[in-house]
Amino acid sequence: QGHGQIMEKCSAENLHKVVGSRQQPYMLQKQTGATIFMVNTKLSVGRYPEISNLLEMSDGVPLIRLLEIIGDTSLGRYNKISKMRIQKVENVNKCLEFIRSRGVNLTNIGAEDIVDENLKLILGMIWTLILRFTIAGISEAGLNAREGLLLWCQRKTAPYREVNVKDFTYSWADGLAFCALIHRHRPDLLDFDTLDKYDRHRNTQLAFDIASEHLNIPKLLDVEDVCDITKPDERSIMTYVAQYFHAFSELGKVDTAGRRVAKFAEVMESVWTMQNDYERRVWALMQAIGSKKNAWEASTFRGDYADAKRQSIEFVNYKTSLKRTWVAEKRDVDTLLGNIQTKLKTYDLKPYYPPPGLTLQDLDHFWTELLAAEEKRYRLINAKIRDIKEKLRQDFAKKANHFQAMMNAISHELTVLDGDLDGQLAHVRQLNSRLGPLADTLDLIQKLDDQCVEANIEENDYTIYSADDLAFDFGLLEQAIQKKSAFISNQIVSSNMTNLTPAQLEEFESTFRYFDNSQMNSLSSAEFNAALASLGIMYEEEDFADIFFKCAQGGTEVSFEQFIIFMVGVTEDRASGDQVRESFHIIAGDKPYVTELDLKHSMLPPAVVSYLQSTIPRHDSADGYNYQVYLDSVFGR
Repeated sequence: QGHGQIMEKCSAENLHKVVGSRQQPYMLQKQTGATIFMVNTKLSVGRYPEISNLLEMSDGVPLIRLLEIIGDTSLGRYNKISKMRIQKVENVNKCLEFIRSRGVNLTNIGAEDIVDENLKLILGMIWTLILRFTIAGISEAGLNAREGLLLWCQRKTAPYREVNVKDFTYSWADGLAFCALIHRHRPDLLDFDTLDKYDRHRNTQLAFDIASEHLNIPKLLDVEDVCDITKPDERSIMTYVAQYFHAFSELGKVDTAGRRVAKFAEVMESVWTMQNDYERRVWALMQAIGSKKNAWEASTFRGDYADAKRQSIEFVNYKTSLKRTWVAEKRDVDTLLGNIQTKLKTYDLKPYYPPPGLTLQDLDHFWTELLAAEEKRYRLINAKIRDIKEKLRQDFAKKANHFQAMMNAISHELTVLDGDLDGQLAHVRQLNSRLGPLADTLDLIQKLDDQCVEANIEENDYTIYSADDLAFDFGLLEQAIQKKSAFISNQIVSSNMTNLTPAQLEEFESTFRYFDNSQMNSLSSAEFNAALASLGIMYEEEDFADIFFKCAQGGTEVSFEQFIIFMVGVTEDRASGDQVRESFHIIAGDKPYVTELDLKHSMLPPAVVSYLQSTIPRHDSADGYNYQVYLDSVFGR
């Protein structure tokens, strides 16, 4: 029942039912109501029937039940239904013996006093039990229950300047001590700084209301019991304050329990996070390893060195980057699992067993398969590169050897030419037509050589030829065919010039070949002018341009045939041999020889001077050239 109902039952009209007399003092009425409330509070813990007045304790049954609850022990067998006096006395004696065994000194109280319903003695005994079992449990700095409770109040209210707890009477009369205890433990329930320190009734009422509503502390006292009497009852105040101690102790226990639960939850969450992280990372690592193995199994080679080398480089990069990341990750998950087990053991929790497929043994199995796949991949790439290199050597050698054989065959045919000039020229031209396919083959050989260089192939036991050697020989063959074709063509032209002596043809032909710097069997404008000057034919610049245009028939080069035709036309008007001899004699200054200085003084072009120096034999007795011998060889004696 509520405290108000109890106090109503203990009002003046009903007091005689409870204590047997209307003349009981007011404080006895208050103490009786508070005592009944506290007894019922304890009985409710054991789910026993409540009492409506203290006289119901006289048969000993409620008293035994109360002692078993507050003493946390069993008193043994007793008379649960005690109608006879002797049964009641036995019950009460059992209670008194238990109370004395717990060190509580009861003086002038016998079993008969309780059975005879002596209210004051019953009330005194109950208050003694309350002090022993409710307050005596309070311990602070090794003091007894009362002093310990007082010290606890002093420590808790010390920060409050307006509060000075010295006892359980006057120190509580202004209500501030109650408010201070509440604010110290639950500052959310009231604002101590806003209290009117002089309104004792309001402060006390506020503390009682908050304690009853939020702390489950019954209103054992009224505001008047504290504020309006000369000296508040010490036992009543102490009993009520003890409820604060226990309430806040329970609150502390709840806080401690909350902290423990929070710590436990934090640990469990941390462990769960670590476990989840372990499983996620192991699964991800296994998936990555599996994907890499599958990629290697599905990979193919194009057959060329560039592709094989690319895959080799990719494998090396994998070993130095991704593989090292996996090695570190594997060590990390090993360490993580160890940390999980250590943390679980630290908090006496069950060990963690990774789910099937995610154990370290499973990971080690994946790792072993990865190492085997790596070895297989490494061997495959190296074997492929060796095969490709060997094939490159063979392909290059086959092409190079065949190319050289083809060039040798053409060279041989070129050297054994026979027959009439027109047939030889046709044969040379047919040989020249075979150079085009050979040039294409040479390009292919060069590409093969580039691939060999890319593959770092420095030796080839299948051939003695290099791409540079073949290119050089091919160039020589082209020149030989071109020269042979030009020579035969020139011979055909020469053979048709019947109005020239053989000596003249030889002179003109040698002059043409000497000044044909491009070896293209034609003379440029400058080369044509020099050739004419070497033969003693010189023109003014304006005249020469017109002559060259006519001779080249509007082209930019003069062919051998055009040159010979021009020389035939010129020779018919040219000075005789005697005139040429006389000209050399004049240049030499009547000497039997001519010097380089003589030639230069005669205003001959440098190319003509150089030609004559290379053609005229040197004089035996002087530093000059014997032009007489030279002219005898050209014109005859």
